[in-house]
Amino acid sequence: MDETIRAKVESLLQQMTLSQKIGQMVQTERMVITPAEVKAFHIGSVLSGGGSCPGDNQVADWVDMNDAYWAASMEADDEHLAIPIIYGIDAIHGNNNVSGATIFPHNIGLGAANDPDLMEAIARVTAREVLATGVDWTFAPTLAVAHDPHWGRTYESYSQDSALVARYSSRFVQGLQGDLGQDGIVATVKHWVGDGGTTHGIEQGDTRISEGELRGVHMAPYLPAIDAGVLSVMVSFNSWNGDKCHGHSYLIDYVLKQQLGFQGCVISDWDGIDYTADSYFDAIAIGVNAGIDMFMVSEHWRPFIEHLSCHATHGTVSMQRIDDAVRRILYMKFACGLFDKPRPAERYWSNHESFGCQEHRDLAREAVRKSLVLLKNEDQLLPLAKDARVLVAGKNADNIGHQCGGFTVAWQGTSGNEFVVGGTSIWQGIQSLAANAVMSSADGEDADPAQHDVAIVVIGETPYAEGMGDIRDGDDVIIQAGSQINGKLKTLEPYGSSLVLEDLHPEDLATIQRIRDKGIPVVTVMVSGRPLVANSEIDASQSFVAAWLPGSEGQGVADVLFGDHAFSGKLSFSWPQTTSPVRVSDTGYEPRFPVGFGLE
Repeated sequence: MDETIRAKVESLLQQMTLSQKIGQMVQTERMVITPAEVKAFHIGSVLSGGGSCPGDNQVADWVDMNDAYWAASMEADDEHLAIPIIYGIDAIHGNNNVSGATIFPHNIGLGAANDPDLMEAIARVTAREVLATGVDWTFAPTLAVAHDPHWGRTYESYSQDSALVARYSSRFVQGLQGDLGQDGIVATVKHWVGDGGTTHGIEQGDTRISEGELRGVHMAPYLPAIDAGVLSVMVSFNSWNGDKCHGHSYLIDYVLKQQLGFQGCVISDWDGIDYTADSYFDAIAIGVNAGIDMFMVSEHWRPFIEHLSCHATHGTVSMQRIDDAVRRILYMKFACGLFDKPRPAERYWSNHESFGCQEHRDLAREAVRKSLVLLKNEDQLLPLAKDARVLVAGKNADNIGHQCGGFTVAWQGTSGNEFVVGGTSIWQGIQSLAANAVMSSADGEDADPAQHDVAIVVIGETPYAEGMGDIRDGDDVIIQAGSQINGKLKTLEPYGSSLVLEDLHPEDLATIQRIRDKGIPVVTVMVSGRPLVANSEIDASQSFVAAWLPGSEGQGVADVLFGDHAFSGKLSFSWPQTTSPVRVSDTGYEPRFPVGFGLE
């Protein structure tokens, strides 16, 4: 810790009462707390959950809200110290909460680009679009190493290869934080640790592996980020060999803080401690004693304060542990310059005209181009001629919400072109390049070989986030996981019951076949948050492109389809050819396409 900052932290800590210290350990959702309550209870942080936004979700609305919270936190009197609030959001592929933001491809696509320089540039733009709203903290990047596509958060992972994730981690942190001056925001690496390795890919499930594998695969990407000075780490919902990470003092206090020397703030996930015990009172002590410093409490922040105060009074949580937590929180705030910044309404980047600007969108468009992976190209059908008579079909062809995926404006994402302001759908991008392109009905019923030389069919998944993206063959896997975990397991309704695209979305194959049966060659573009068993769709197509979740700039897809840029993306996840085995570490797993595959 920088000695100048250390001195400031210790000086402030010595002035604080127990109530002020415990207040700093609380982060709660904007909808359940007012600026007056932030002051009264010395609250350390406020956040927006997915889809939670002020006013009309305009940049100015966010600045005004943050300015009000900041002003309340800085009103000093005999009972209150001036400690600035820090606001947190999930800006995980751009400032995806806010209307009009530049939405970058989700991490799975960025992994296929295999471009660390691009990652740092994306992080830098993301930081500026976050700063435009008066916000100082994002819960990104995710450093999960996903090993099972059943997991609904697979698209939040750059790769199944921890080495690629590690190459990205420090660069993304550097892009977000910069020199921690007016151009930077606080980065958070998450989720500590092993979230991508759960059995059956169950969100919040159990990662049953040796410590050697946990360290070698799932911890490895955190090391460069810690070396780069990341200021916060978020704890994971999953368990390791049955024990909840949110109550795991060995992983948090010993490994992360002591062995790896992490000096910043450890924050819980959304109500993450709640699942460590049946009693909320007990769960608080478990989480604090495990080494968590700040607690993301969606609603029950008052009981949290009351219970932790009781634990401190009775010695079930030591003052030494509370002081350590507050020391780390204050260090994060001093290190990012929060005490020296003017109020949000007066900051340089607040309400800045660069928010969602063309320069930012051009970078996102570049990221889309570099993320596309060409899996099949019979007779060199691609690239297409711009004067070709092109029929465009498929449910994801003209749907910006679908191509952005989850965590876009709303927690579970959106459908249609209404909610994601700015950018282009894939169809709109095609339309701008190909004068003879026409939009079909979604099912391709009007395909006509006398009028159409080729068809582009845009298929795949629809938006989801977290556990609602899980694919589960049956409830038996949940029962099995629950029986192995020391604590509670929260499950949500899954996305589906099969990794076979034909089973999940039979309309996709029907559209492809309907057009092919008329003798029209088909270029299939698959929008998805994970690789799926898509043998039927691939075999029925003359060319097949994995577009992942490209974000708001669908124009980038058209750029490559029509040859303005070449295909360069390579798979960062292997592509399964059967539903079992699909876990990359399973014996006998033989993918249809290996990591690194991609035609040019």
